[in-house]
Amino acid sequence: MVGTTIEWYDFFIYAQAAGIVLAPLFLAPLSEANPGVAQVLSFATIGISFLFRPLGAVVAGFLGDRLGRKRVLVGTLVLMGLSTCLIGVLPTYAQIGVAAPVLLIVLRVLQGFSAGGEWGGAALMSVEHAPDTRRGLFGAYPQIGVPCGMILATFVVWVITTAIGPDAFVEWGWRIPFLLSFLLIIVGHLIRKSVEESPVFTSMRELSATAATPLRRLFRGNTREVVLSALIFLANNAAGYLVIAFVATYASRPEAELGLGMERGPVLLATTLASFGWLVSTLYGGWLSDRIGRVRTFQIGYAMLAVWSVPMWLLIDTGSIVAYFAGVFVFTLGMGLSYGPQAALYAEMFPAAIRYSGVSIGYALGAIIGGAFAPMIAELLLTRFGASWTIGAYIVLASVVSFVAVTLVKEPRGVDLNVGDDAAV
Repeated sequence: MVGTTIEWYDFFIYAQAAGIVLAPLFLAPLSEANPGVAQVLSFATIGISFLFRPLGAVVAGFLGDRLGRKRVLVGTLVLMGLSTCLIGVLPTYAQIGVAAPVLLIVLRVLQGFSAGGEWGGAALMSVEHAPDTRRGLFGAYPQIGVPCGMILATFVVWVITTAIGPDAFVEWGWRIPFLLSFLLIIVGHLIRKSVEESPVFTSMRELSATAATPLRRLFRGNTREVVLSALIFLANNAAGYLVIAFVATYASRPEAELGLGMERGPVLLATTLASFGWLVSTLYGGWLSDRIGRVRTFQIGYAMLAVWSVPMWLLIDTGSIVAYFAGVFVFTLGMGLSYGPQAALYAEMFPAAIRYSGVSIGYALGAIIGGAFAPMIAELLLTRFGASWTIGAYIVLASVVSFVAVTLVKEPRGVDLNVGDDAAV
């Protein structure tokens, strides 16, 4: 959980910055000529990294299925942390011209590559250590690392913005959250180095049952599971990145830029507090899936998202900070129920010898079709129709797709995760 929190803090700090400072600093000429287009492109840089998640998932999956979960987890943490720290010292467009956005994108690609391998390892280390009847709860702990990372990132941005003011934050303060990552990766590295290897992988190694070509075997026998796992994650990831990167930006930017003109400090604080709903409901979702099943818990979560997606925007549009908090808080409850059981569900969908590859690639593909360009799509819908409820309609549609996908999964709760006769070498 701690390692995942740190890794996603790094990832979300970028998403926060994309909504606040990256367009005027790294796309300066375009931002001056057309701020709306520059903001769309700034959000697009969030999505670019997602395109490299499958590559990270393939590499990490191969190594994780061959060499072990633990080594890959340590490597992804260090790579993510270094990439984040380097963004914190990047010169801007005013200093080095077009090289600035190019270098920014390169580092963002490295973040995406790292994220592609991170989740699968964290999920499997938790679920493969768990008692059979508590996999959902154990698997929810790396899951709550994501809202914890979101809370930490938003809280840090709020503290710095409040302490030095919005103008100073845009000028130089935005670098501080990125540089803080250096301290965090030291802590995370020490924790992950101390964790024992997954007992399932240890058993595989003792039996010489690791797959020589896990990727080929995965798509030869488990293509359906990969596709379903991607579609199951679509709506949750899209909803998550709206909360992470778009909602606060929309509420706090000027009305002339299709925003609500609310004060940025209170909006960031309200987003931080509302994200605790995501944290608690994610943990509860994992626990609940041990009682009523993974599929049923997912279905409840996606039904809640579909019902609340449009009303949330109507509340936000009132311009009241209390209504903003209430709208986002209730929205995160559906996000948590459709996220908490994910680690256990995915681990139970794939055989041991190709499990790291399967869960990582399914998660990475779901992130591409879900959250990669969700903030950009939201910005385009707002620009085209001038009505925020259309963004809610987009999430309703995504929720229906994910609801159907998870319904097509035969309830896997309680299956044997250990290596068996299916472990082809």
